[in-house]
Amino acid sequence: MNPEQAYADLVRRMKEIAVLGNTAGVLGWDQEVYMPAANAAYRAEQLSLLAGMCHQKFTDPKVGELISKAESSKEMTQDSLSDSAVNLREWRRSYDRSTKLPQKLVEEMARVTSQAQVEWVESRKENKFSRFQPWLDKIIPLCQEQAKCYGYQDHPYDALLEDYEPGLTTAELNRLFPPLKESLSALVAKIGSSTRKPDVSILKRPCPIPAQRAFCRRMSEAIGFRFDRGRIDVSAHPFTTGLGPADTRITTRFEENNFENSFFSTLHESGHGIYDQNLPSDGHYGTPRASAVSLGIHESQSRLWENLVGRGLAFWKFFYPELKKAFPGAFDDVTLEAFHFAINHSAPSFIRTESDEVTYNLHICLRYDIEVALIGGKLKTADIPSTWNEAMRKYLGLTPPSDALGCLQDVHWSHGSFGYFPTYTLGNLYSAQFFAAADKEVGTLEGKFEKGDFTPLRKWLNEKIHAQGQRYRAGDLCQEVTGRNLSADFFLAYLKGKFGNLYGF
Repeated sequence: MNPEQAYADLVRRMKEIAVLGNTAGVLGWDQEVYMPAANAAYRAEQLSLLAGMCHQKFTDPKVGELISKAESSKEMTQDSLSDSAVNLREWRRSYDRSTKLPQKLVEEMARVTSQAQVEWVESRKENKFSRFQPWLDKIIPLCQEQAKCYGYQDHPYDALLEDYEPGLTTAELNRLFPPLKESLSALVAKIGSSTRKPDVSILKRPCPIPAQRAFCRRMSEAIGFRFDRGRIDVSAHPFTTGLGPADTRITTRFEENNFENSFFSTLHESGHGIYDQNLPSDGHYGTPRASAVSLGIHESQSRLWENLVGRGLAFWKFFYPELKKAFPGAFDDVTLEAFHFAINHSAPSFIRTESDEVTYNLHICLRYDIEVALIGGKLKTADIPSTWNEAMRKYLGLTPPSDALGCLQDVHWSHGSFGYFPTYTLGNLYSAQFFAAADKEVGTLEGKFEKGDFTPLRKWLNEKIHAQGQRYRAGDLCQEVTGRNLSADFFLAYLKGKFGNLYGF
């Protein structure tokens, strides 16, 4: 077998694994959207079986042989950014990591997290961390065992970060987060001392859920989410999942007296969905060239559409009249400026997903500190609620009155997704830097938004980011697209300009 034949065999095998993975994805999506809770144990067995099959197929020694054979081709690897070179680079990385995990560990993690997810939902409903704690006591040792299998130099958390943001380390985050927290804390203080305050009560006015569904779909479609290749449903925790080259599904949640939550959750997930829908598909699906770069880059797309576009005045200059039509009488006495100030209100809050742009990253720092302590064996699960509440007081000046408003609010730990949260902060930083580059290259974007034209920005993102798949690693992509390494400067300048104007400082 020559290198070209080996590569062709690899592509065939990887696409087959993608089919299996998508099948598991359908079951996972169904579990969060439609499945009766009583079926949790059986669904766990289904997902465990499929996870084991995917792992077994990918870690087959034959795959390693094929990768090595294909890598011997100078023609396929001499251009490091060619499709074949990119695929081989990422397959090698994934194969080397995956073969370090015993299949039994992979299957056990799938089984435990599937059941834990259901228990998290019920624990949150009951506001009872003690119900979920036994599942964390199973998940954390499994994550620690994964880290041990992967290997790490400084901290076991580094090995878990690698799954979400290749190359990222706790050392880098420990350099990035402290100065960011300092700048954000100063901004929080300025906003808190301002005499200008928005009337946020207007966002709690009754808005019928059927009308919310219709309006959210309208906004999602307007910014570029294609409903002929996707759909939107309801789940306890909004998420996006790709189940095939023409099947991207997003979810949201609705409250009649909380229009802001449903609308911006939908915009956020639509940003994820637009990324997935515009990855290379023809001939590439199932390969790294048709996969997202990292979670930080993925999050940049959702935060860009949710905040830099969706909370901008230009966006609402076009859509506010439509909002009034969608909810007759609800906002007739509210000016555009008052509405815009309200949706950009900033104040410490309990819930991460409902927090504003200024305080959001403080929530991430809190979770990061707890995760590092848990994985490093410095914190016991029984102490999570008290540690969480103490950190909330330190970072945000608030004490959660319940576990549901505190340590039970996020689904991630039930998935075993330790190392995921820091990517949210990276996403915020990338989003501001990408937006600044797009605004400079395309022309003043706000002028286009005022006319309801989001196509220029979407096309720029499609070309510069989505279509690249995993051609570049996250840091290299940022350098390629913006001409600079990732910096917090763009994000902080954006926040200071926007909120300084709103709150008068």
